[in-house]
Amino acid sequence: MSDAPRFDGDVAVERFRTLLRIPTMSRSAVEETDWAAFDAFAAALPELYPRLHGVLERETHGRSLLYRWRGAGDGAPTVLMAHYDVVPATDEGWEHPPFGAELSGSGDDRVLWGRGTLDDKGALAAILEAVEALVAAGHTPAADVYLSFGHDEETVGSGAQAIVSALAGRGVRPTLVLDEGGAVVEGIFPGVTKPIAVVGVSEKGITSVRLTVEQQGGHASTPPKMTATVRLARAITRLNARPFPARLSETNLQMVETLGAHATGPLRAVFTRARRLKPALIPVLGRLSDETRAMVRTTTAVTQLSGSLAANALPETASAVLNVRIAVGSSVAETVAHLRRAIHDPLVRIETIDPTEPSPVSPTTGPEWEAVAESIAAVHPDAVVTPYIMLAASDGRHFTTISDAVYRFTPFAMSAEERGTLHARNERIHVATWLRGIRFYEEVLRGR
Repeated sequence: MSDAPRFDGDVAVERFRTLLRIPTMSRSAVEETDWAAFDAFAAALPELYPRLHGVLERETHGRSLLYRWRGAGDGAPTVLMAHYDVVPATDEGWEHPPFGAELSGSGDDRVLWGRGTLDDKGALAAILEAVEALVAAGHTPAADVYLSFGHDEETVGSGAQAIVSALAGRGVRPTLVLDEGGAVVEGIFPGVTKPIAVVGVSEKGITSVRLTVEQQGGHASTPPKMTATVRLARAITRLNARPFPARLSETNLQMVETLGAHATGPLRAVFTRARRLKPALIPVLGRLSDETRAMVRTTTAVTQLSGSLAANALPETASAVLNVRIAVGSSVAETVAHLRRAIHDPLVRIETIDPTEPSPVSPTTGPEWEAVAESIAAVHPDAVVTPYIMLAASDGRHFTTISDAVYRFTPFAMSAEERGTLHARNERIHVATWLRGIRFYEEVLRGR
């Protein structure tokens, strides 16, 4: 980017490290959350990015932050999103402390370690650096730009919902919304050796489902043939034996066709004929990997189990919590109906918790899509840009009520090993990768 404003990479990294050291850990139990850390994070931003705060207007929604960068005209605005809460972490098992923001290596091999480097303070800090540099260069966007930084994306997303409600009340309808999501990855699609930039145009629905069995308790020395835990276990195994039906959505077909054009060998002929070979392709994708299996169907994962409070007492209540990701094209109601059929036991109570439907699909043509794709190409010229359906959930899903073009893309190249640190130990990012992310946001903003 020849006309990009210059910024000092070392200074930018130090600012990023300052934000990483603030332990803004989201917890489902609100009373266990250290809100002082969140307040400290918000207070640090004006000191770290003074030029931005001298021009942009800032307001708070709960502890979520909304900035408005007024444009020269009255066209539809753009929203850049990120969140500053992170999943909890302790020092146990980490090579470097999760909130130490320590650097290792040198040159292009420098790595910054810490919770939030990838999810999602890395994107937030890159957005701030891009805006800080553009403001310093005297740039004014053609239309308003909003920066939306959520404080509880990892739990309930109430901050993003409050921001959407506020914008809707003001009649604001963004032409483009860009949140976290896909990244630049390699080795995820058979036969394709080029890096792939996967841009989420939708995301699966999400709900927790609690399965509960209640029956007479008693002493464990005289158990009935069917205890509450046995009935619950049977329900889980029945569900595991009856996965949701696999299907290829239009977005999935576009992804296969796009990537297939860059595949080598016989796979190229298969993937470029995805529509014609759809019936045969579905079971193939269902077996290739965990990621492709999740791509073609609704998934369930048992994440929590509970039973008796004592080792020698029969449980009066046994329960399991399933994390359910609902495929685009399906619905919460269809998901619950499948669960009932698969479990086939009226004594197992099924209850959905905070259900969210799959998101509408954003366009893969037109100026908004091209703005994202061209910005990726400017920073990652070798990458193949493709739409995909995001398997996880983001705050961006709340913005689909006020914008038709909501995309999920984090502008960082991530190896499989690095992707494996998301929500896990040893989360980290290469410094060079993060600095390229700043350039991506500059490209996006220069076009707005």
